[in-house]
Amino acid sequence: MSQFLATVQTAAVAVAADPHVRLLADAVPNVTPEMPKDVDKPVQSLLNWTAGLGLAAAVLGGLLGWAAVAVGHNSERAALAARGKQAILWSLFGAGGIGVTAALVTTFYNMGK
Repeated sequence: MSQFLATVQTAAVAVAADPHVRLLADAVPNVTPEMPKDVDKPVQSLLNWTAGLGLAAAVLGGLLGWAAVAVGHNSERAALAARGKQAILWSLFGAGGIGVTAALVTTFYNMGK
């Protein structure tokens, strides 16, 4: 292991001593990154539809969970009511995850504009 570390250190010293090696790229002058207009609208549409359909599925899962709790409670099927309670919790976690993820993706996408 020490021989490997010595080789890595020797290579790092050789790279650092070379005046032609640049570890970080220099900034490109007079360039403003911009998303093409033909790409911007469809991508934004796709992001919005994905977030909307995900949230709609989470709401539907929550509603079905509440229905399972009601049917399980009224028909004295404890297992169905317990699964319904789990479905409600997971739909809440899913909706929160979708909301946070959609906000992050949209934020990072809009940073490139």
